[in-house]
Amino acid sequence: MVGDARSAGKGWAGRRTEERNSPERSAAHGPCATLASPVATHPHAEALPFELRPFIGHLPHDDIQAAARRARRLGVGGDQVLIAQGTTDATAATGLLAAHLGLAVVDPDGIAAPQDAATAEAVLRTGVCVESPAGTRPRFTLAARGRDVRRLALALRRDPALAGRVRLAEPGALRRTVMAAAGPVLAQAAVARLPARDPLKSAATLDPKRVLGRIALVVGLPLAALLALAPEQGVLLVQALLSLVFLGWVSLRLAACTYDPPADLPPTLDDRQLPVYSLLVPLYREAASVPHLVAALGALDYPPEKLDIKLVVEADDAGTRAAIAALTLPPHMEEVPVPAIGPRTKPKALAVALAAARGSFIAVYDAEDLPEPDQLRRALEAFRHGGPNVACVQARLAIDNGDDSWIAASFAAEYAAQFDVLLPMLSALGLPILLGGTSNHFRRRVLDEVGGWDPFNVTEDADLGIRLARAGWQTRVISSTTFEEAPVSTRAWLGQRTRWLKGWAQTLLVHLRQPKALMADLGVGPALALLLLAAGPFAAALVHPFCVALLLADMLRGVIGLPRGSLAEALTSALTFTTLFAGYAGTAAITWVGLRRRARVPGLKVVLGIPFYWLLLSAAAWRALFELLRRPHHWQKTEHGVARHRVAQAAALRRSGSMGVAKRPPAGPAHAASAKA
Repeated sequence: MVGDARSAGKGWAGRRTEERNSPERSAAHGPCATLASPVATHPHAEALPFELRPFIGHLPHDDIQAAARRARRLGVGGDQVLIAQGTTDATAATGLLAAHLGLAVVDPDGIAAPQDAATAEAVLRTGVCVESPAGTRPRFTLAARGRDVRRLALALRRDPALAGRVRLAEPGALRRTVMAAAGPVLAQAAVARLPARDPLKSAATLDPKRVLGRIALVVGLPLAALLALAPEQGVLLVQALLSLVFLGWVSLRLAACTYDPPADLPPTLDDRQLPVYSLLVPLYREAASVPHLVAALGALDYPPEKLDIKLVVEADDAGTRAAIAALTLPPHMEEVPVPAIGPRTKPKALAVALAAARGSFIAVYDAEDLPEPDQLRRALEAFRHGGPNVACVQARLAIDNGDDSWIAASFAAEYAAQFDVLLPMLSALGLPILLGGTSNHFRRRVLDEVGGWDPFNVTEDADLGIRLARAGWQTRVISSTTFEEAPVSTRAWLGQRTRWLKGWAQTLLVHLRQPKALMADLGVGPALALLLLAAGPFAAALVHPFCVALLLADMLRGVIGLPRGSLAEALTSALTFTTLFAGYAGTAAITWVGLRRRARVPGLKVVLGIPFYWLLLSAAAWRALFELLRRPHHWQKTEHGVARHRVAQAAALRRSGSMGVAKRPPAGPAHAASAKA
């Protein structure tokens, strides 16, 4: 049977203290060196790291020496450099290493993949698969690279008989075999992890009908009685309470306009200090975006030897998988298929892929993303400067197709307000942040600690931001930008916004199931700020049509500004109109500030279109409410790759077959996060 790779791996590779006390070259003088005597007698072998010696006689000496120099500078294995640079491939490297060590190479079909989730995840993280047949000593299948090769050579030198129980596997083949065999149990474990660990913080255990029914009983019945007994006073009370929420939300946004965030600290870590970084990129029906995405990720300023990029795709998404297969992915990128088990949501896919991620830091990107090249380095600097309590760094998102349509321009303006104005202030004040769905950077150990993403929440980003805050972790916002594509049609925008608003309502209901615990975890002030940020937009969207209807009715009757029949009626009308116009003015103000920080000016179309944009938000909010009751876990897919300039870029990449560096969009009108008319 397959054993626990985490504990068994220590037998041959876990003696890091002993390795540090032994010269690196000591492995070259053990039994394994006699298995490759031409290499052992080569005049340059002694000066090379052990993992490069198998390539002597097979690759040009200059290439091997260059790999050794780069490996020393990066703090990685020389063989990892050769593979990352394309000097050799992973299969050939494994074969040469096995021959040098006198070990067998296992065929992928011969790997006894684990069948339980815990062991499968351990194998994926460590590259060590252990078989323990009854009555025999354990046998090891190893995906060794870099410094693990040195440790393996040292273990073989100490115990030559170990060679009969060790075989090598190409790392990618081992991961694919494990994912193919254990994918279903990994998916089941991902779906069950958070509900089992903390059921009251998962949307899986939320019954929206029941919760909303209780709210209706607790709030609705007294309100109905009040309206029946004292209609004017009841309406005034409702309007006053709603206005308090709306005006608090507007005030928070206006306060953000006065905060000028400082510039990011420049990255200070050299390449040797950089950790392994895993990027998870969930894809679903994204065939058109794949070439652009791979080029954009290839442009990141980060050593590929320390990158672990997972293209996470649904196992039955034939179109996207074919688009990936049509490309020659670089060695640090690979496809991770997600079995169709549990809800078909982005967070479920992320939770499955996390099991295969090898980095100590994790970032999430979407299919249409174009991050600035130095974003990973700047995120690490924010982690370093913020201290150990910073668990998440959120990069800013900006829209680069604002000229495609009015709805895209309005979306671009909204993003500028959110990511360039509001979130930096919340970060500076240490308040909870509803994360954006992409360009979040996490400490891996913290993700594991809080249970990762909730597969049943359709705004997993917002929910995770709250759970991190409740657990005492902090989130920082950096100015590094990821350029995104906005929906270009009202229909596409409506579907996306319906899901977002449904998810915010879902998240609120989950965390308000225990209001005392929420207050205790966050503190009263941060909890109230969270309620304003999450409940304010949703409530405003729900009641906005009624406020507009009241305004239009008064205009048609010609009674605006005239004396009212009672004080209650006058106060109700005043509160309604004040809230309405304060909301419009506040949105215009924060939009103007956000776009100015992007060196843009909002066009008249966007400013004058705010009331109409809000009406669309209202339609999405009401749709979200009904969908929350009918299909709480349904994921509304947003189509990407339809923006004019992105279609052209993808077509050019397909024609050229290039996997070259993607450039940051220039500041021209076609690429600006602008909202020009």
